[in-house]
Amino acid sequence: MIPLLTLLGAPAVYALWNVYAALRARGAMARLPRDAPLRAEWPRLSLIVPACNEGAAIEAATKAKLASDYPNLEVVLVDDRSTDTTTEIVARLAAGDDRVRVVRIDELPSGWLGKVHALHRGAAGATGEWLLFSDADVHMEATLLRRVIATAEERRLDFVSMMPRIWSSGFALDVVMAFLVRGLVVASRIWEVADPRSRVAIGNGVFGLVRRSAFEKTPGLEWLKLEILDDQGLGQMMKHSGARCGVFDPQGDLALHFYSSVGEMMRGLEKNGYVLVGQLRLHRLIFTATAIAYLEVGPAVALACPSTRLAGAIILATFAAVQLGLARSGHRPILPALVPALGPVMLLVFVLRSAILVHARGGISWRGTFYPLASLREGQRFELF
Repeated sequence: MIPLLTLLGAPAVYALWNVYAALRARGAMARLPRDAPLRAEWPRLSLIVPACNEGAAIEAATKAKLASDYPNLEVVLVDDRSTDTTTEIVARLAAGDDRVRVVRIDELPSGWLGKVHALHRGAAGATGEWLLFSDADVHMEATLLRRVIATAEERRLDFVSMMPRIWSSGFALDVVMAFLVRGLVVASRIWEVADPRSRVAIGNGVFGLVRRSAFEKTPGLEWLKLEILDDQGLGQMMKHSGARCGVFDPQGDLALHFYSSVGEMMRGLEKNGYVLVGQLRLHRLIFTATAIAYLEVGPAVALACPSTRLAGAIILATFAAVQLGLARSGHRPILPALVPALGPVMLLVFVLRSAILVHARGGISWRGTFYPLASLREGQRFELF
């Protein structure tokens, strides 16, 4: 009995780290104020939105962005080689609102990932003192931009990211998302982001706000041109260049459907699943996947043995409690958060599928472009700590 219980020692310690990390992260991630001060002048803000075949989502999301009461806003919609209705939609949006400008890309230069190139082109033509990079399907509450700019200027921040509300797209997908959110909190050490002595940084494609003067001190997006985790790479690039960084809780006022179905998530992870878990290296994938299986799924396996059943149940209950707390604070569904172990299993299946496809193809095929594995490895900039 003792040797079997000993096998649960590492998962037990890991479960305690989950509790500690969630509490520290919650304390460190300040809530964005509900009110913005009155000001005579506001700095120019350029909202840059890359869009490649986003016809299903871009119109509603852009209209939500344009409902913003920010008084000095331009919206740069970068139509990146779209072949669906995106081109027609963005043209109509630009015709109906003089704050909107469309940048059309017809050809992707060699050696660039499509999204990074679209962000680069959008930033090159933007006029704002602040640049906000945000995906085409993201919705924002009308006062959000005023509140975040006021807070960033008051605290003299140069780079701001925010944790979005992820709308429900079904129970199974929400189970995976509950694990992904917990994994992000556990791995990211959010409480160190604001510490200039720490190299820890966070970025996401949903909301990446940069002060132009600080951005111009970095190597720029060209440095990230083949970085699959470009949003995380942007956060690290800003932090390493001396930018003052902050992470905020927008209290549900920033939202999107991360994926619309489990199948869409599986296909979406063809691009970044392998790099997220294994950094495009097979030995790292094997190590990380084994660790996840042992720490996350091992306690569920322990339920089958009477001598380890109680310990396994306590560990799983701890995971569920952390996910529940994060779901409540993130305005996400509660019931899927109470299902530990299943989310990690599903994610591992998706990631292993991604790795198999990458090696079978010799690279990543994404949105009509093939990127050789060797080039992607050479272009990696994101660092694991």
